[in-house]
Amino acid sequence: MAKAQTITSASSAEYFSKNLQQVGFSSYTKAALTTIKEAVDNSLDACEDAGILPEVSVLVEKIGEGTAKNADAIRVRVDDNGPGLEVEDVVKVFGEYLASSKFGRGRCSRGQQGIGISAVTTWAQLTSARGASVITKTSKMRKAVQCVAEVDIKHNKGVLKSKEPLDWDRDHGLSCEFVIDARIQLNGEGGLLAYLNGTTLVNPHLTLRYKILDQDWVEIPRVTDVIPEIPDSTDPHPHTMKLGEFIAHSHLFGRVTVGAWLKKGFSRVSDGVLEEMRKQGLHKALLDMSVDNATEEHFKKVFSALQKVNLMAPSTKSVLSIGESALAKSIQRVGQVDFFAVVSRKPAICDFKPVLVEVAIARLLDKGMSEDETVTLLRFANRVPLQFDKSACAMTQAAESVNWRAYGLNQPKGGLPTGPYIVAVSVVSPFIKFKNASKETVDASDELVEEIRRTLIQAGQRLSKHIRRETKELDLEKKRLHIEMFAPILVDGACRITKSPKARRAKALEGLAKILGRDAALAEKELAVAIEHAEEAVLKMEQTVGILPNVDSSMTSAEEAAPEESKGESERAPAKPVKKSAKKKVTPLPIEQEELFPDKKVAATRRKR
Repeated sequence: MAKAQTITSASSAEYFSKNLQQVGFSSYTKAALTTIKEAVDNSLDACEDAGILPEVSVLVEKIGEGTAKNADAIRVRVDDNGPGLEVEDVVKVFGEYLASSKFGRGRCSRGQQGIGISAVTTWAQLTSARGASVITKTSKMRKAVQCVAEVDIKHNKGVLKSKEPLDWDRDHGLSCEFVIDARIQLNGEGGLLAYLNGTTLVNPHLTLRYKILDQDWVEIPRVTDVIPEIPDSTDPHPHTMKLGEFIAHSHLFGRVTVGAWLKKGFSRVSDGVLEEMRKQGLHKALLDMSVDNATEEHFKKVFSALQKVNLMAPSTKSVLSIGESALAKSIQRVGQVDFFAVVSRKPAICDFKPVLVEVAIARLLDKGMSEDETVTLLRFANRVPLQFDKSACAMTQAAESVNWRAYGLNQPKGGLPTGPYIVAVSVVSPFIKFKNASKETVDASDELVEEIRRTLIQAGQRLSKHIRRETKELDLEKKRLHIEMFAPILVDGACRITKSPKARRAKALEGLAKILGRDAALAEKELAVAIEHAEEAVLKMEQTVGILPNVDSSMTSAEEAAPEESKGESERAPAKPVKKSAKKKVTPLPIEQEELFPDKKVAATRRKR
């Protein structure tokens, strides 16, 4: 006889402790990155909510061998100058899953579910038998408090293991420390440096200090003192919900009528919308019924009627913009930049959700990248770097769909362009749809991919202006080289045939230079126009940003361009314009040939007679 099975329930903490790969702990390498990311994200959110310019410090050091095979014992400490936490809140934040002040609020904040930092505490407990060591101080505290918070995995409750006062050298702030089993990866798309540099790129108001292993301390100062103003939260749009979500949403509003709940709990639902629903056949009694008394069948009827009504798109006031000016300053912190283009589009509606897309493209001078290497694509969602599962992300698919050859870049079929470029794509929305709980990639809906694609196209158009100017410079230099190389050979041959004196040779050389100089003069004219447009763009950028990009070529004339520079640029310039110009410049005019060689003309006239 089969033994009766016992049905048991598990807490959310117990579930995540056995499925930590779903929240970023699928490998020892990702464990170190996820730990730093969750702590830094919390620090930035806390500082911005309190109106404080963030100063964050990250320390990563190896303290020995880990408890698991092929793992090291790593200490991670993150300090900030934020408002700090009360002791009772420390236990909830670090020791309880789904405990968050941002859960379901519809704001453009980095963290939203209240899972990340609790998962870090759980990983520390599982690998080092110790939770989060926290030092906290608010402006109301006389002394800081040092404590250890852990997760009661069985009951999803935070536990305070120790608590003692501490003299601290700051008025307010928080420091959290974890000892975990992990492996450190510095470079590459999934490396710690990529995350830290990416975070500074989309947070120009951040001052970041970090020390990783045996390296020296590195400080990246802020480039703006303007704290981003986080827009107020927005209510969800009815057309973005499924029936189950719709019913669950009703339980948050207590004893109110269905009509009042619809107007209060959703965006773009007004008395006019309720009237339209009644015209669609919904009984008024359903709208006047209390939410507590409504059955599943009642909710189905209300939900069905609401889906048939044409509602206004949700408001775009809830999205946050980094801004072209701040992003233009911040892009130069990634390294020495030749030139860059920044585009910040107006907020748009994708899948009934407000979205704002911003793109920055920069060409690097000091990264040692070749023309055959794929560009570095940096992806950001709500100002947080995304470093894994790149191929499935909406931003990657949008970048691959753009025809970059039209803007002067090389591109393999169906792939990303190549060259020493950085392409940074930032998507901000209060309702970003991620593919998993670890928020590693953005779901690729058709509307979102198209919006990102349009922004990339705008940035590519601005980039092509710089590349066209380089092409003009290359064309002019090649014409001059042709004159220098072939003029003496052609003149010497003509003089030998006609037995002309040296004076005629000098005059012929000068005349031939004039003939070939026609195309050179045209190229000079086109180059002057291109430089004029480039200087106007530089001045406009200076007025907007307050700094000049590092573009030496925009400040030099064509005569000052060195041949070595042009040779290097020829690898970057498209071949098509050069081919056309080369064909034009070797086509001499018959009249001018007669002027160069009058003896030939006389001989031909005598033969006629």
